Amino acid sequence: QVQLVESGGGLVQPGGSLTLSCVASGSIFSIYLMNWYRQAPGKQRELVAVITSGGSTNYADSVKGRFTISRDNAKNTVYLQMNSLKPEDTAIYYCNANEPEFVATMAGRSSPYDCWGQGTQVTVSS
Repeated sequence: QVQLVESGGGLVQPGGSLTLSCVASGSIFSIYLMNWYRQAPGKQRELVAVITSGGSTNYADSVKGRFTISRDNAKNTVYLQMNSLKPEDTAIYYCNANEPEFVATMAGRSSPYDCWGQGTQVTVSS
């Protein structure tokens, strides 16, 4: 199971940009599916972006064209570049790592590891 530490959050004006980083520790980070989630007060946690081990990406409709997820396996780091930020982007952003199912199976575990960072606050306000 990897351990994840997010950073890069803060206060930014509408239309501004921030880049979040998530540094992972543990084995075989490069094959994990990496996700960014966010959760605003009083709302359910929302999946924002996904990147596979092969670099394929997917985004929530609300952030398409504005956010970019990327990973640097040599640095065990996943990034979320956020441009054209809106007040509705205000939330705690969490990094998430999912172990491939076949790895869990080969290790004799019934469920893959599902690892979460501590979160980093992003506030978009004038």
